[in-house]
Amino acid sequence: MSRYQRQSMLPEVGEAGQQKLAQARVLVVGAGGLGSTLLPLLTGAGVGYLRLYDGDVVEEHNLHRQTLFTLEDIGQPKALRTGDALRARNPDCEVDVRLQALSASGVEAALHGIDLVVDAADNFAITYQLSDACQPRGIPLVSASVLGRQGYVGGFCGGAPSYRALFPQLPKAAGNCNTAGVMGPAVATLGALQAQMALSVLLGLQPSPLGCLLNCDFVQWHFRRFRFDGAEEPAATAVPFIDRQLLEATDCIVELRGHEEAPQSIAAEEEVVRLLPPQLAAWQPPGDRRIVLVCASGIRAAQAAMQLEQRGFTRLAIIAANR
Repeated sequence: MSRYQRQSMLPEVGEAGQQKLAQARVLVVGAGGLGSTLLPLLTGAGVGYLRLYDGDVVEEHNLHRQTLFTLEDIGQPKALRTGDALRARNPDCEVDVRLQALSASGVEAALHGIDLVVDAADNFAITYQLSDACQPRGIPLVSASVLGRQGYVGGFCGGAPSYRALFPQLPKAAGNCNTAGVMGPAVATLGALQAQMALSVLLGLQPSPLGCLLNCDFVQWHFRRFRFDGAEEPAATAVPFIDRQLLEATDCIVELRGHEEAPQSIAAEEEVVRLLPPQLAAWQPPGDRRIVLVCASGIRAAQAAMQLEQRGFTRLAIIAANR
């Protein structure tokens, strides 16, 4: 127990709390910047089982913020190298590595036997999918996002409102670290906050971080917290995210990217309707088929789904094709 002495000596942890952590089973989605900070902290704290999903490989431009990796790791799968690093830190922690991005058809299997989910993918499509799956199962979800020098972290589901209760609709536009940049310390701070929230949920500490959101602004140096325990779930059923494995033979696939952006769509060209978003208003959908809207991030598809719902079309689904 000397490994955990400085932690277990806290009255709110103790031997009983340490045993809770040892028995905990946590799903972490993403081994990038957020994961590079939160995963060693969870492992160091003695979380007994970590299931990790990530399908990316280490690239040189990752190294300024993804501090688990070195130059020798470039070209290697992030999840594989992360697993090795975590086992070296604490061999008592079982690290179950999945060398793939989490997909809509794989969410149910990913959640099997899991006590808590940490969303470190920093991707709207993944966050909504995880929240939609965690809410009916009563599984807590800790999610974070960071861009530039600003970010947030929050605790959702598990008895608290879902992510959709706080953010019913995807944003109209969103940048990412590939296009807008990000500061490494900002990412690390949000990852550390995720780890603290996760440990607090697993230990049952009060007040709970579930139903709480922290906004972190390292531009103006503002840290704001607010609780959303009373947020109501959306009355309407959300348009689901799916993937290629969940396509049906009768689906009408609408590709919202032009040929320059996506020379090849998710299906054969003759099976796809290509429409740029401005053309959607004049398009007459087939009334007896599910409409599957495809774009890179899911944002354009979500906006198109709102337009079609306003026109009375309810059999809809979204594919974020970059996932």
